[in-house]
Amino acid sequence: MKTISMFIHEDVYTSSIGGVIDLLTGANLYMTERGRPPAFRLELVAERTKNIQLDEPAQFLCYTTMDKVKDPDLVLIPGFKGDPQAILCKYAAVVDWLCEMYRCGAEVASLCVGSFFLAEAGLLNGKTATSHWAAAEAMQSHYPQIIVQSDRLITDQEGVYTSGGGFSALKLILYLIEKFCGREVALEVSKRYSIEIDYSSQAHFAVFAGQRRHHDEEILKSQAYIERHYATLLSIEEVSAQCSTGKRNFIRRFKAATHNTPMEYLQRVRVEAAKKALENENWPLDQVMDRTGYEDIKTFRMIFKRLTGLTPREYRKKYSRLS
Repeated sequence: MKTISMFIHEDVYTSSIGGVIDLLTGANLYMTERGRPPAFRLELVAERTKNIQLDEPAQFLCYTTMDKVKDPDLVLIPGFKGDPQAILCKYAAVVDWLCEMYRCGAEVASLCVGSFFLAEAGLLNGKTATSHWAAAEAMQSHYPQIIVQSDRLITDQEGVYTSGGGFSALKLILYLIEKFCGREVALEVSKRYSIEIDYSSQAHFAVFAGQRRHHDEEILKSQAYIERHYATLLSIEEVSAQCSTGKRNFIRRFKAATHNTPMEYLQRVRVEAAKKALENENWPLDQVMDRTGYEDIKTFRMIFKRLTGLTPREYRKKYSRLS
């Protein structure tokens, strides 16, 4: 039996707790129905107090505290609400506890932005990690030693796991059920709770809003230019003309400020416009392509799938408000 110690605090997302309880309970139920011992023992762990009142009408009773946790197989950090750096400061003791648990042999996992705790503990240094897609830029900025891949749904390296954002993070629990109990059990749990057993990507959930957390005014001006003219046949020379610098230096400055080259940024803007068109318009694909700056359907499909994980047709079928 695997012992999973999940840390609880007053800023956690309720779904991060309830979803984990439901899925692990479902796995145990499936095992016992077939005459096998339950696979998981879940304990809710608090820092000091045993009663955790969330900032909403919910309360959790934790039967143990961090200093009393002994030899867990896995420590789980749920997602939370609020600014990551403020939350890390508020629960600073958890970071040292995570390091100690990992040093003593426990595996460590995070749901959604719970990954910031693992990052602060240094457990993700040199590793590929994921988080909520909207927090990926801030995570990469604060922890440059981590390879943040916001399109990934799950990462698994050296006993350290991270997962994507919101309810998609619960797919990590399915992944762990499959890893520890086998595919058969994970499939049954996925069916009982109507969760697709797909660990591939969360890219199609992402909303590209432009990387503007920097202070390079000329690069901000060039970003705005791209966002106004993305449907035209833009060249790097045309965009770099917005800055009083040469093309090579412009590309260097643009990537330093936004973590994308100008061309990558242009493609992200175009794909975001295409997503909105596929959601809200009945235009044929060649019209969507034309209105978002692409000249041939093959290139459009290739770039769209690379950035979203879905083809344009698959995206329309999944998200169109008109279908």
